[in-house]
Amino acid sequence: MYAQTEAPTVGLVLNRPRAAPAHTALHSAAEPAVQRETEPSTEAALLLAVGRDRREDAFLQLYRLYERRLYGLGLRVLGDEGLAEELVQETSLRVWRTAARFDPERGSVSAFVFAIARRLAVDLWRRPSSRPFLPELEVDARADDQFDELLLSLTVRDALDSLPDQQRQVLELHYGGDLTQEEIAGRLQIPLGTVKSRTYHALRAFKRAFEERQQ
Repeated sequence: MYAQTEAPTVGLVLNRPRAAPAHTALHSAAEPAVQRETEPSTEAALLLAVGRDRREDAFLQLYRLYERRLYGLGLRVLGDEGLAEELVQETSLRVWRTAARFDPERGSVSAFVFAIARRLAVDLWRRPSSRPFLPELEVDARADDQFDELLLSLTVRDALDSLPDQQRQVLELHYGGDLTQEEIAGRLQIPLGTVKSRTYHALRAFKRAFEERQQ
């Protein structure tokens, strides 16, 4: 197990002034640590490099890849820029500390990162100081249910977005557009058998992607 201390470059990322928005570029002082000639080429390779070798340059690349998406998740589920920024920072720190647990055979980097983010979002939502202007009685089970429903819908959306375009399209037309398979075939001008095949594989892929994100 690695010691839970941030390397210098990681500290530059995670300890930026809170006034800076999450979607801004990283501070230029972090740039010298990025070794572009040795950077891994895939997200999985980046995260493995962080977990195995504590590669700061790999961590910075992952941070850039996920910063905007994490900030957007925070805004949607927490409704506050400060809390969204905190979610980005806490998720990034947790990814740095737990990267060694990532197993590419069990799921994608996106699933790993957003599983962490969702758990932290729940913690932030339930923290009383996150809602200082709401009477305690108003933060009731109904509000928690609404929050859980929003997280679930975002998980579904993220799983759908991970599918190949053709597979995602047939699911969206069928479940979102309420079209039959025959109507989808007509809309896309493809054989009915192709629609059935895409739907079958899309549902299997969606099930795997959704379960990854629920871990």
